[in-house]
Amino acid sequence: MSLKVQIEADIKKAMLARQKDELKALRAIKSMILLAETEKGGSGDVSEDAELKLLMKAVKQRKDSAQIYKDQGREDLASTEEAEIAVIEKYLPKQLSEAEIKVELEKIIAQVGATGPQDMGKVMGMASKAMAGKADGKTISGIVKSILVG
Repeated sequence: MSLKVQIEADIKKAMLARQKDELKALRAIKSMILLAETEKGGSGDVSEDAELKLLMKAVKQRKDSAQIYKDQGREDLASTEEAEIAVIEKYLPKQLSEAEIKVELEKIIAQVGATGPQDMGKVMGMASKAMAGKADGKTISGIVKSILVG
């Protein structure tokens, strides 16, 4: 079942159950998918990979917003963003732990033959493809730096 069909079914369930926060997050995902389908030069269909990127982008946006709200002392708004993150993450593959990311990165570093910080671009290119949807790019980047520098 495509993500769009799944989201539409879950929107109906959330409407019947009167779950406002979940409904808001689901509608936001549906909106992102519809925008991707209708964007200029698009085929009118969104690939599974593109759907994954949309979900990752949505989570990242909400994490950034939640952090800003926390910094400004607006816990009420931050908790709303975190509730939406929880809903969106249900549609993402299981996220890798830092230890699992480190193991994968060490394999990639050995495969690429990276020796220092100057090889970070090569490692990040392969790592972001290999761990797409399973790990945040910022986390991957931090771990790559720690391995290559130290």
